[in-house]
Amino acid sequence: MYYGADSRTLRTAGMLRRNMTLAELILWKKLKDKNYFNTKFRRQHPIFIFIVDFYCHEYKLVIEVDGEVHDDNELHQYDLGRTAELNRFGIKVIRFTNEEVISNVALAVMKIQQKLTELAPLQGGWGAKIGDDRHTEEE
Repeated sequence: MYYGADSRTLRTAGMLRRNMTLAELILWKKLKDKNYFNTKFRRQHPIFIFIVDFYCHEYKLVIEVDGEVHDDNELHQYDLGRTAELNRFGIKVIRFTNEEVISNVALAVMKIQQKLTELAPLQGGWGAKIGDDRHTEEE
């Protein structure tokens, strides 16, 4: 499940779990709440050489919460390459800014639920509890 993460990456992930940003803490409170999602998310999870903010193994979904530093062109290019590497493992990535999470966590939750519903047919029809969980042949 760690896609070959080494012991150093695992230790760093533990440190990051103890030092989450405000936006990460706000979103984590929702992600771990079974009233919102019918799946398990892990926080600050190692994948290969990366540590992702949140990961759902069942759906192979990464959720990243990025601060203003990610607006820098060089870091933006790094993020694109990192997403491409994660995609090579079959992992989907969705991103939010800190501001998006802090100012409207409900919208972020809705977008995550939509993504889980989109991915649900690939996972045997399981997904978010909230919303339309009907799955037809046409989907």
